[in-house]
Amino acid sequence: MGRSKLKRFAQNVERHNVLEDSKALYKELKGNWNVLYFSKDQPITVELACGKAHYTTGLAAHFPNRNFVGVDVKGDRLWVGSTIAIEQNLNNTAFLRAQIEHLDQFFAPQEVNELWITFPDPRPKKRDIKRRLTSPRFLELYKLILHKNGLVNFKTDNTQLFDYTVELLQERKDTEIVAQTHDLYSSPLLADHYGIQTDFERKFLEKGETIKFLKFRFKNEG
Repeated sequence: MGRSKLKRFAQNVERHNVLEDSKALYKELKGNWNVLYFSKDQPITVELACGKAHYTTGLAAHFPNRNFVGVDVKGDRLWVGSTIAIEQNLNNTAFLRAQIEHLDQFFAPQEVNELWITFPDPRPKKRDIKRRLTSPRFLELYKLILHKNGLVNFKTDNTQLFDYTVELLQERKDTEIVAQTHDLYSSPLLADHYGIQTDFERKFLEKGETIKFLKFRFKNEG
C-alpha cells in the first residue's frame, strides 16, 4: 500500500465527517443520523458507491437544508469527498465507509428521503447480475430504508445496465418510473442533475457516450 493511501487512511481516523468501524459512533448511526451526527434535523439523501462523492458534496452545496451521506467501501476515495466538504465548510455531509449490501445496518426503515446511484459498475456478466446496484436484492434494501415516496436517481453511461434496470422496474408492481432518458444532455431532465459531473461522466462524454438517467420511487402499499 502506498504512502499516500496510508496517509489518507490515518487522516480519516481523525476526521469527524468520515464514519468507519474504528469509531464508536459507527454502530450507533442506524435511526440516529439526525440525532447523533447531523447538527440539524433535515431530510437525508444518500449517494451509493459514491467514490469521490461528487454528488454528496455538490448537492450539499446546492441544498443546505438537507443532509447528505456518501457511502463507499474505499477509504481513500471517501477522503477526497471528506476533504472537499471540509474545505467548503459543508457541515451537512457525512462519509460512511461500508458495503452497500449492509445499508440496513446503518439506516432505519424510512430514514432516507432520496438516493443517488451514479455510474456504478455495470457488472455485465450473467453470474454478476445479483451484484448490480439495481438488482432485486438491492432494490429491496432501498425500499426498506426509503421514506414513503422517496426518490431513487440513477445515472449511467451503460446502455445494457440502463435497459436492464428499466425493464426490471417495469416488471415490478411496487415501483413507478417517474422520468427517464437515454440522452440526458439532450433532455428536458438535464436540470435534474444540477450540473454535477463525476470523473467517469466526463470521460464518457469525451468519448461520445450518451448519459442515461432515470428517477423512480416505490409505490405506497396498503
